[in-house]
Amino acid sequence: MATSPEAWQLASWAKKDEQRARIPIDWLLKDSPSPQSTNYLDVPRKCGLLSADELRITEDHDATGLAEAIKSRKLKSVDVVKAFCKRAAIAHQLTNCLTEILFDDAISRAAELDAHLATGKAPLGPLHGVPVSLKDTFKVKGYDASIGLAALTFKPSEENSTLVDILLNAGAVLYCKTNVPQTLMALDSHNNVFGRTLNPLNNAVTAGGSSGGEGALLALRGSVLGVGTDVGGSIRIPAMCHGTFGVKPSSERIPYAGQENGTLPGSAKLGVAASAGPLAHSIRDIELFFRAVSEQKPWEMDPDVVPSPWSSLATTSGKRLKIGVVRRDGVMEPHPPILRLLDEVSNKLKAHGVDVVDMDITPLFSQCQSLANVLFGIDGGNAMFSLLESGKEPLSPWLSTRMRRKPALTLDKVRELQAKRTALQTQFLQIWKDGAGDAIDAFICPVAPHPVPPIDRWNGVSYTSSFVLLDYPAGTVPVRMFDKADMQGDMSLTKAVGSWDKANRKLWKDVDREVYVGTPLCVQVVAPKLAERALVEAMGVVDAAVKGGKGAIGSKL
Repeated sequence: MATSPEAWQLASWAKKDEQRARIPIDWLLKDSPSPQSTNYLDVPRKCGLLSADELRITEDHDATGLAEAIKSRKLKSVDVVKAFCKRAAIAHQLTNCLTEILFDDAISRAAELDAHLATGKAPLGPLHGVPVSLKDTFKVKGYDASIGLAALTFKPSEENSTLVDILLNAGAVLYCKTNVPQTLMALDSHNNVFGRTLNPLNNAVTAGGSSGGEGALLALRGSVLGVGTDVGGSIRIPAMCHGTFGVKPSSERIPYAGQENGTLPGSAKLGVAASAGPLAHSIRDIELFFRAVSEQKPWEMDPDVVPSPWSSLATTSGKRLKIGVVRRDGVMEPHPPILRLLDEVSNKLKAHGVDVVDMDITPLFSQCQSLANVLFGIDGGNAMFSLLESGKEPLSPWLSTRMRRKPALTLDKVRELQAKRTALQTQFLQIWKDGAGDAIDAFICPVAPHPVPPIDRWNGVSYTSSFVLLDYPAGTVPVRMFDKADMQGDMSLTKAVGSWDKANRKLWKDVDREVYVGTPLCVQVVAPKLAERALVEAMGVVDAAVKGGKGAIGSKL
């Protein structure tokens, strides 16, 4: 006898019906990719749905270029927004990257913004007419922020998240929201409501999480500028998986207020605060995002944001940079191609005129992940489990063996953990000087100790969560693609440090390394707390060094 569907299944069917209804029929792909096809990057260009003008708009510009073209009225916002809406619809059909579809509202707003310029008025802000995509955690009035939980579906937000209002005030056009993992605490973007997001570069490897939908959308150029959030690596990991730039700022730089993350209000004040930040195709677009937000004086809208205009932040412009190289965290040994990549980038930085200094910070670095993990779970997951249980929703397979309801930590235990965190942050202040006492502007390190892994095989997040614990701004810079030569090399013969390292080593020893071929190899750049401008400038220097000037601030794509 057939059983009745559970509440979460009904919610999933209804949300998917809603998605389909919001995509115009003539934007639907006529043919699905061949089952043998693992890379979807050419589909938007070859499917016949995008006109020559739409291809030029979505492929030949970054956000900065689009903003300039719209401001000078060389392009109309309505044409730009329609092109990205259509390309986002195509990307969704290929990768399942979207949650909420805002196309109709976006096209109407774009027309209004064009009319505004036609009267001779100045642009609303640096993002006037530019389409911007958002992670599903952001609340947009009139649309769900379900974060893939059945219990939160069909409960439209009554107001915008603070950053949403700021982006609108800066002239942005918001046109879609993107998929996330169940609970936001997984490294592969799968949930029971919307399903799994695929990586369009290679559908056998993960799209990452928790901003995985943003990463996939950008990879297919269905977005020119996206906004994600990061509490353990959730911007930097999807950026690595898809070969884009992505920055997690310090928690007091960009407004985070008004997000839906499945926790009780004030929880971040007790544990570790998440950050909101950009994913983009160019370094200058990363800078554009920070400048656009700063110009709106976000500290007047979110009390957690420090009052410091972008132009007031310390700059490294005009000085010879000193960049450190951190190869290991003392928790997981990097795979051979990751260590070679660091050497490769180090040598290119030296050739680019950068002072490079090796940094061994493993005695401190190795203490971060375990402390961060405990602080992530101070409430025992009780708020999230209550949401899941209200929809009779099971945990995703990857989470089912890793997450369970626990007692919330006592106040005294939280106090003790925060004291340890403060002590560790204080000790870390010493790493920003070299042996001669000169300041180190930033350092590079892995985003992960392994290449982009198969679905549901991402290992630990010690290389990313540590900088959330320390509240350092950090960003992903793509270097090149993994090729067959990168398959060579053996792991260190030293004994695995622990269970995390053991699982990490299996990703090199027990996986067919062919799966890594054609996936991005990236480095992470880290700067001192609240030094976002210096971070972006250092990322630009790293990008220029590895790409011969392409991608630095002020350059073209």
